[in-house]
Amino acid sequence: MTPPKSPYKISAYVKIIRPVNAVMMGLAVIVGEVAISGGIPGAFQMLFGFLVSFFLTASAMVMNDIVDIEIDRINAPDRPLPSGAVSKNAATTFGVLFVFFGVLSAVPISTYAVILAIFTFIISLSYNLHGKKLGLPGNMMVAFCIAVPFLFGGIAVSNTIDVTVTVFFLLAFLASVGREITKGIADIEGDRIKGIKTIALVNGSKTAALGAAIFYILPVLITPIPYIWGNLSIFYLLIVLIVDAGFVYSSVYIMRNQSREAALKVKTQARIWMLLALVAFFVGGITR
Repeated sequence: MTPPKSPYKISAYVKIIRPVNAVMMGLAVIVGEVAISGGIPGAFQMLFGFLVSFFLTASAMVMNDIVDIEIDRINAPDRPLPSGAVSKNAATTFGVLFVFFGVLSAVPISTYAVILAIFTFIISLSYNLHGKKLGLPGNMMVAFCIAVPFLFGGIAVSNTIDVTVTVFFLLAFLASVGREITKGIADIEGDRIKGIKTIALVNGSKTAALGAAIFYILPVLITPIPYIWGNLSIFYLLIVLIVDAGFVYSSVYIMRNQSREAALKVKTQARIWMLLALVAFFVGGITR
């Protein structure tokens, strides 16, 4: 008789999928649905939209830990794989199952959703296997995977992608690229050891700061479009003005100071502005 799994073992399996990340990415789909529909979408749309993003994110997190197992043995030995709480074979099976469930969850939505789910998995796998060391192309792969839930949201509600969802996808994508470039400034010493060709490492921190600033400013130029188009309410505009001011502030800050401490601070700021933008789209969609 096989003994039951210990609570420690179960918690290790939960930890390896980064549940907070997976849940946040699932909720991002629902925000996209609200923004395009102008209200709370149906339970069917919310459930399957959430599940697609949740499972694909969970799979990406597992794959990341499998690829990084040797590095984590040194830098994070308490993680499920290097600690031995989860075996590599079990993690691989776990990751494959989550991909299967993610694509399967897209089937009730539409054919477009299935295609997007498969494409997203390919991008995520490519990043984990090869993209990490590519610098800017790798940054863009990560940014796509962060922004794609909003495309799923549009497809789930109307089987199409409108101006609002496109703008939010671009906002999340561009800001995420900027954040990844900023991360490269903070992690320059570790990336040198790992052979990761970040902009900061190849071209210097000042050039990286300029690149990050550009990718933070670009979203500011497009945030008014959904309001001008009439797709979101005035409440969206009021909140997103704070987001715009935040991105401008972070751009100036990183241009003036490229220390590790400054980069870490700006990286955190960028996450806050992106979360606030999420609130803006949700509020603007539900009150229009």
